Amino acid sequence: MTILVTGAAGFIGFHVANRLLARGERVLGIDSLNDYYSVPLKRDRLAAIAAAHGDASRFVQVDFADHVALEAALAGEPIERIVHLGAQAGVRHSIEHPRDYVQANLVGHLNMLEVARGRGVPMVYASSSSVYGGNETSPFRVEDRVDRPLSLYAATKKADELMSETYAHLYRLPLTGLRFFTVYGPWGRPDMAMWLFTDAILHGRPITVFNGGDMRRDFTYVDDIVSGIVAALDNPPPDDGTEKAGGSRSPHRLYNIGNNRSEELGRLIEIVEAACGRPAIRDYRPMQPGDVKETYADIGAIQRDLGFAPTTTIAEGVPRFVAWFRSYHGV
Repeated sequence: MTILVTGAAGFIGFHVANRLLARGERVLGIDSLNDYYSVPLKRDRLAAIAAAHGDASRFVQVDFADHVALEAALAGEPIERIVHLGAQAGVRHSIEHPRDYVQANLVGHLNMLEVARGRGVPMVYASSSSVYGGNETSPFRVEDRVDRPLSLYAATKKADELMSETYAHLYRLPLTGLRFFTVYGPWGRPDMAMWLFTDAILHGRPITVFNGGDMRRDFTYVDDIVSGIVAALDNPPPDDGTEKAGGSRSPHRLYNIGNNRSEELGRLIEIVEAACGRPAIRDYRPMQPGDVKETYADIGAIQRDLGFAPTTTIAEGVPRFVAWFRSYHGV
């Protein structure tokens, strides 16, 4: 049997596929390989998977927002579980390109729910800490209101959670939504702060620091995130009528998955500077539309249900990313 991983050429999808393959699973990865960021980076991730795991992994390039192409790509595949991580990411990009998000994150998520329903298999899917919007209560709890999104990206992720609740109720599908908090690590995304800061510092360019640097994020190392995803995949929610994390009485759970630490942006920059061996040139800018000042995950529910316990601090994780970055780019 096979585990289907969407977004397999993406940052988190790449690491999840590697973890599953390393423990002996067969993985079918799908990805559209769109050009939101570097396609060569995505292809390098896929090449690394193929080199490490050979025939245990298979990749198909397909847009899961195209249901006809998706079903054709999956025809005859004995899928037993799904990890749906593919999406159009990026808060700021959603302000200028809203249709990309509706297509990938709404139509695409519905198509994946239909794949899960048609095969009667459980699915773990990616939500986002962005659903909390301008929440002023810290840490963010899965019980908090999430009906005031500050970006279309956040709105599409909340809509994914609502669609999933409907499918869990109507079809008794075991579904788990994970609200990721600022994931970073080797093979990361070029549009994320960790990459942008490292690249600029190593090349002597200014880094852009929004809101005068008065920002905090729950930075979560990718290996810890993957451990949470795999734990959720291995423990689908039961259909027993009890209230689940997030409030559902259907087989649908929602979890925060973060580091359970809200770090000052300035502290992060200091650690990147130390790992790079040179100071940053800071260009302070106002808060960007759609951005939030702070994120901070209450992970009590996923700790209780799945034993999730992040172990990597930014003091440990950031130098690992910088070392990978320098090796990958030869700088």
